[in-house]
Amino acid sequence: MNVRRRISTAALAGTTALGLVTLSACSGTSSAGEDEGGGRLDVVASFYPMQYLAEQIGGDHVEVTTLTRPGVEPHDLELQPRQASELRRADYILYLKGVQPAVDEAIAQSGVEHVVDAATLTKLENHGTDVGHDHGHEGEEHAGEEHAGEEHDADHAGEDGAGEEHGTEAGGDPHIWLDPVKYAEVARGVGDSLAKADPDRAADYRKNTEALVGKLKALDTEFADGLRNTTTRTFITAHSAFGYLAERYGLDQHGIAGIGPESEPSPARIKELQSVAEQEKVTTVFFETLASDRTAKALAQDTGMRTDVLDPLEGITDKSRGDDYIAVMETNLAALQKALGAK
Repeated sequence: MNVRRRISTAALAGTTALGLVTLSACSGTSSAGEDEGGGRLDVVASFYPMQYLAEQIGGDHVEVTTLTRPGVEPHDLELQPRQASELRRADYILYLKGVQPAVDEAIAQSGVEHVVDAATLTKLENHGTDVGHDHGHEGEEHAGEEHAGEEHDADHAGEDGAGEEHGTEAGGDPHIWLDPVKYAEVARGVGDSLAKADPDRAADYRKNTEALVGKLKALDTEFADGLRNTTTRTFITAHSAFGYLAERYGLDQHGIAGIGPESEPSPARIKELQSVAEQEKVTTVFFETLASDRTAKALAQDTGMRTDVLDPLEGITDKSRGDDYIAVMETNLAALQKALGAK
């Protein structure tokens, strides 16, 4: 059942100023509070990381449909006419601009009132194939170093960027969900936007948001403690999706490919990675479940390294090492601890 409400001009201006939600105007006329059947909000999520947020925060008050079915590589998604129709009927859309061009275009044409771009809820950074405390942004204090000297508090993640201008930057790395602290920041924005879209249930959305942020804070602590002391700080991965995670915990990511998982490395890049592996005592080449592992396995064979899965969590399938975001992230932590020689 569709549940819509009209947003006042003043509320819309205030929301835009805070950078919490991107709204597209349309002609919705009924109010969530006026829905006599007490129906659930019809939510469409672009792919799994957005689906997980919508389900965790929306709880029993939402019916969540994802555009990217399990096993499909999100970057390659082409929408079917039925999915475009689902978008137009949605009460609320949650997506991450820049990951799926076909989805971005369809959403822009949907005319749905409540459209939230998760990229506007945190700050994107420009990452290449090499990211970490030796490859990051000069002058910045990375969170991996912060963890070593102070207690990091994900409860205040949403406050960090309160005065910053958030949004999709040219070349910005979209893989924000792989950093639990950034993901918590996005979760807070989603909770606020759901409360605005469906104010009669705002208290429940805020309660669910706090519960999810608590889980993400605990996950952040697990990673910080689990990766504090390791033999090496360097890992090699087929898909350069872990830049935010590497910066958060003081690691160095060296990607075979770029931000896009299907990018093909040059012979010079392969030679460079062989040198990195030797110098940094790298033991493992990571690949993922939704993209080809051919290049990763070839590099591992040439250098005598082993292979393992580091899941970028773009989708959950029967091959995933866990049945939800938290479980898969914990298996990612275990894989990193083994590869880096955690003590």
